[in-house]
Amino acid sequence: MSLMLRLLSVLMIVMLSSSCAADVEKKQLLRYMNDSVIKNPEAKAVDVEIYETQQPKELQGWSALFTKMKIEFKNEKVDVPELIFIKDGLATSSLVNLNTRKDYSAELKPSVQPNMYDAKHLLAGNSNAVHKIILFSDPLCPFCREIFPRMIKTVEEHPETFALYYYHLPLTRIHPGVETLTKIMYFAQKDKKLDVIKKIYAIQLHVNPNDPKAIIDAVAKETGFNVGLDQIDSKEVNDALKKDKEEAVYMMVGGTPTVYLDGKWDKIRETYMNYIPKK
Repeated sequence: MSLMLRLLSVLMIVMLSSSCAADVEKKQLLRYMNDSVIKNPEAKAVDVEIYETQQPKELQGWSALFTKMKIEFKNEKVDVPELIFIKDGLATSSLVNLNTRKDYSAELKPSVQPNMYDAKHLLAGNSNAVHKIILFSDPLCPFCREIFPRMIKTVEEHPETFALYYYHLPLTRIHPGVETLTKIMYFAQKDKKLDVIKKIYAIQLHVNPNDPKAIIDAVAKETGFNVGLDQIDSKEVNDALKKDKEEAVYMMVGGTPTVYLDGKWDKIRETYMNYIPKK
């Protein structure tokens, strides 16, 4: 995420020669990215892909393009998502309603792709449930600790109505020790030990957050779930958490908890409660 912050900034509207989203050519977008989006002289967009287009009625003719730029930066190539608004040959990365002050760059997110509903991420409920929830979460995030217990309880009580798919997004910069805690949780999730996961969301760590062994021992004492140092530093867990972070970037998730319901971003995070079956 830090690389994106160094590369990107909000910019004024510029002209593109095409008149609608469908007609925008890759070379035009690349030129726009390099001229108006990327401000670091050491960085360059070498490719761009439009992976989704949305046309919300309230935008009155503007199309929202969810794009993925391939950036060359200091001998590295990284994929960086960017939301671009297009209308009548105009392009901008920030579109604000002056009356309501609504910034649509913060209001829109891409739709969930079907491959995100996979068995590895299914935490609770049945895969063929009526409603599917995706949660990007951090077990030390205070807001996640409020939302997660209610969500998991509801899904467990109504497995035919809800399926909960869990994606790890540890906010390591603001929650010391959460990376180790998340790695332990990964193995608990893999083993479908929901009781352990619930206890992890309630745990109070009174140990050195920079001491993985101390965190492992604290979790084992509170939950009875044991993992080894070799496990939490294995290629398996590191690859899995890296993939979850890549999905978060692709979905333009900027924080936790982020919730999707039936393929769409749920800004209020608890819309699923409207679908709890009546007794």
